[in-house]
Amino acid sequence: MRRTTGSVRTGGRRAGRVVLAGAACAAALAALTAVPAQAHQRPHWDVKDTGVLDVRFRGLAAVDRHTAWVAGTRGTVLRTTDGGGTWRDVSPPGTDQLEFRDIEAFDARRAVALSIGEGEDSRVYRTDDGGATWTESFRNTDARAFYDCLTFFDRRHGLAMSDPVDGRFRILSTSDGGRSWKVLPDRGMPAAQDGEAGFAASGQCLVSAGPRDVWLATGGAARARVLHSADRGLTWTATDAPVPAGDPARGVFALAFRDRAHGLAVGGDFRPEQGSPRAAARTTDAGRTWRPAGHPPPAYRSGVAWLPHSRTAALAVGPTGTDLTTDGGHTWRTVDTGSYDTVDCTPDRGCWAAGEQGRVARLER
Repeated sequence: MRRTTGSVRTGGRRAGRVVLAGAACAAALAALTAVPAQAHQRPHWDVKDTGVLDVRFRGLAAVDRHTAWVAGTRGTVLRTTDGGGTWRDVSPPGTDQLEFRDIEAFDARRAVALSIGEGEDSRVYRTDDGGATWTESFRNTDARAFYDCLTFFDRRHGLAMSDPVDGRFRILSTSDGGRSWKVLPDRGMPAAQDGEAGFAASGQCLVSAGPRDVWLATGGAARARVLHSADRGLTWTATDAPVPAGDPARGVFALAFRDRAHGLAVGGDFRPEQGSPRAAARTTDAGRTWRPAGHPPPAYRSGVAWLPHSRTAALAVGPTGTDLTTDGGHTWRTVDTGSYDTVDCTPDRGCWAAGEQGRVARLER
């Protein structure tokens, strides 16, 4: 979005993945509430020393338990390949004035990063050598566009989304892994509401599941919505989400789909002095309908991720804590009070979170 309020640019990623299977996972993650003396014995967020304190990481791409990429303010991109023990600064040169809000990684060497902002501040970079070199593959030249998030269906096909231009969300498409991009026609995109946009808060305002399905989260208008495309962004349908919305900073901030049918939405009002009631919802029909959580997180949440070996468990994160659901998003309970903006987890039991003050953590057992 065009306006800056606090640290989130309002104006807007990725289906999550996490760690332990079934009921064992729920019990393990509940141990996040364990006292520090017990932390070495039970699963807990283990904060890693990234070596930076003046960067906020809203972009996160977990590859596995050992490898993760984070992207944030001051044009910063870091990568670890040893589980967070050491971090390499692999920031694209000449980008210290940019804000990276999303990053997607295919492995330890290949990644695509998105910077946000009006006009030419919205850019896409790709690396094929672990960040040693980067290629700028897209630079926005339309002053009306402001790109928020990106997602990939596979190693070749992906999309990026911009806040509305000429009354409709703008979608970029790539079919070569982010090496080149083209603007898709907007004939299949519903008209945007007055003030509607996405939130570049966690890289999760645009997420995909499977080879063709993609969802886009919105806020800022009178109603929060989730838009769904089943043809890689050519045509879309819009559904109201039961999450409070409105200017300047309320709505759905993040989505996660564990398959094409089952999804979660979280958000609220990111301003710390404002409450965020009813800031979570769930769907079981690919987003055609959304139901509010019966017991939602207690505050604004900007990131969400499913546990890959469970059909009902997921995590939501935000500046005031981490919440766990074990019933598919109907009820949530706080299991940690650390500040995180985004979360991403992998099938090999690797789960990562990132946020302000250079904060990155991995779930340890």
